[in-house]
Amino acid sequence: MAVNDAALFHRLVPRDGAAIPFTIDGEPVEARAASPNSKRRSAGFCLMAACQDCWVALADGRRVRACTTLVEPDMAVLIDGAARA
Repeated sequence: MAVNDAALFHRLVPRDGAAIPFTIDGEPVEARAASPNSKRRSAGFCLMAACQDCWVALADGRRVRACTTLVEPDMAVLIDGAARA
């Protein structure tokens, strides 16, 4: 997955914690086991307030909220409808 240099949010502190590999629509990406501000695990926060839109499918058949689900090693997230076929 290509990094978007025009992204609105930019990380200000280095990422700590063990890398957790997973895929989004088949593209390899990684998350970190801890947030930069603490050593506890945390999920993302989209800032959109459109909670009905944050559902994603996982390759194992689960349907989860992207904003509150902690990533798991080798999790396969499916966003693009073509990737679900």
